[in-house]
Amino acid sequence: MEAAFAYLHFIAIIGVASCLVAELSVCTLDLQPPYVRALARIDLLYLVCAVAALATGIVRLSLSPKGTAFYLHNPVLYIKLALFVAVGLASIPPTLQFLRWHRAIKSGQERILKDRDILSVRRYLALEVLLFACIPLAGVLMARGVGLQS
Repeated sequence: MEAAFAYLHFIAIIGVASCLVAELSVCTLDLQPPYVRALARIDLLYLVCAVAALATGIVRLSLSPKGTAFYLHNPVLYIKLALFVAVGLASIPPTLQFLRWHRAIKSGQERILKDRDILSVRRYLALEVLLFACIPLAGVLMARGVGLQS
């Protein structure tokens, strides 16, 4: 059972990374209104994958043959969780911008895709990618007991 949750955890992590790369690929300075809806959908899938990664991670922690104490007493776990929270917080401004763009397009507004807004979203997305890339490193260190007091 633990192996199945490990697999699902990795798939969810790959899903989060894929969504971030997709958002960066779609949200460019030549962004056109038809692609705003795609951004909103990708962002929703990103949320689903992030929740799945968190949920499967919690299940993995509880089913681990090493025992929960191995992880709960390791400060690297809390670094990993802090990184996850930071990624989540950094995802709020892009999500809100995607929703604003989507509402504006649905209401018939034109010229809503301003370069400064797109660049701002891209900066947040790049920050998310950078922070998210650190999470697997924390996971590897944590699994090997780095940070535990002997």
